Amino acid sequence: MIDRYLLRYFLAVVDEGGFSRAAARCRVTQPTLSVGIAKLERLLEARLFDRSGRRVALTPAGSRFAQHARRIEAEFAAAEREMRDDPAPGRTVRIGLLATLPPAAVERAVAAALSAAALTGERLEIVEARARELPVLLDRGRVDATIGPVAPGAAHAFYAEEFRVAVSAAHPLAARDRVSPADLAAETMLVRRHCEQLAETSRFFTGHGIRPRMAARTWSDAMALAYVRAGLAITVIPAGFAGPGLALLPLAGFPVRRTIGATGRADALAPGGVAMTLGEALAPV
Repeated sequence: MIDRYLLRYFLAVVDEGGFSRAAARCRVTQPTLSVGIAKLERLLEARLFDRSGRRVALTPAGSRFAQHARRIEAEFAAAEREMRDDPAPGRTVRIGLLATLPPAAVERAVAAALSAAALTGERLEIVEARARELPVLLDRGRVDATIGPVAPGAAHAFYAEEFRVAVSAAHPLAARDRVSPADLAAETMLVRRHCEQLAETSRFFTGHGIRPRMAARTWSDAMALAYVRAGLAITVIPAGFAGPGLALLPLAGFPVRRTIGATGRADALAPGGVAMTLGEALAPV
């Protein structure tokens, strides 16, 4: 018998393209995930992946099994959703929340959502995730709704904001109304590894011939802004992170914006429910 966790390990490797990222998504160590994949291959009596250095590709048998695995996982998720659809008070609403939202806005929004939950009898559960992980959580039934990047003009869009250059309030550029790429050519920067616009930002600077020295790479926005306030480096971050000790400057020729909105099941996006209340309260005040 094939346990469900083995299917999840397998699909995580397929979706993430590698064992280390798949292990992180499944919240297990890489050796644990590798042992699980090996067990699955023994049960199926077939090799599922070709491993060449860091590259992982499905074998023909793996490609065939992936179709079955997705259908089985979808049925599991459908069963879970059906059980959660009980209209009785106390139903848990699981929301996948973008990890790169400003903490102050999240605090305000969660408080508003809890007030709504007190009226609806719902319970709120939040699952933090990166932008590319949110659709996977929704597709697999792990969450009822997601709040994160959506297309401009989407049905449940809450607000849009620019990406700006964050510098320390004591930085020589802090008094400027905006900066140009040339102004940043000699600056030391830091990388927000989880930024959903990281590739676009990198292409922008490379296109202007700017290859800055990197003083830090972090998965934490709190740490990124601490480094900026201390004067270690500058970074590019959504405008909603404005706060004491910082100057957030528009960058000339950099039109990148993000639109934050909700996607999910129709019942989870009902007006006045916890998901919509949380999303609406995220908008800048």
